[in-house]
Amino acid sequence: MPEKRTRAFVSGVAIGAAVGTVTSLLFAPRSGRETRERLKKTADELPDRANALSASVQARTRRLSQETRDRWQETLDRLQEAVAAGVDAARQERDRRDRSSWDAETNSRLSESVDNSRSKL
Repeated sequence: MPEKRTRAFVSGVAIGAAVGTVTSLLFAPRSGRETRERLKKTADELPDRANALSASVQARTRRLSQETRDRWQETLDRLQEAVAAGVDAARQERDRRDRSSWDAETNSRLSESVDNSRSKL
C-alpha cells in the first residue's frame, strides 16, 4: 500500500512539474525555436528528476519507518518495565498481607492459649 502511494505521489509531482514547465515556457517571451529547445531539454531532464524525487521520498519513508519502529520498541520496553514493577508491587503487598494475617492468627491462638491456661488455674 505505501509503495502505491509513493508511486502515485511521484507521478503527480512529475505531471505537475511537466504541466507547470510547459505553461511557463508557452507564456515566456521567447521565440518558438528557443521555446521548443527548452521544452525538449526539460522533457529530457524530467525522468531523472522524477527518479531523484522518488529516491528521496523512498529514503525519507525508510528513515521515518525505522524511527517509528525504534519509538515503538522503546514504548514496549517501558510498558514491560511498568508491568514488571506492578507485578512485583502486587507480590510484595500480597506477602505483607499474608504475614499480617498469619501474625493476627498466631496472636489470636496465643491469646486463647493464655486464657485457657488462666482459666485452669
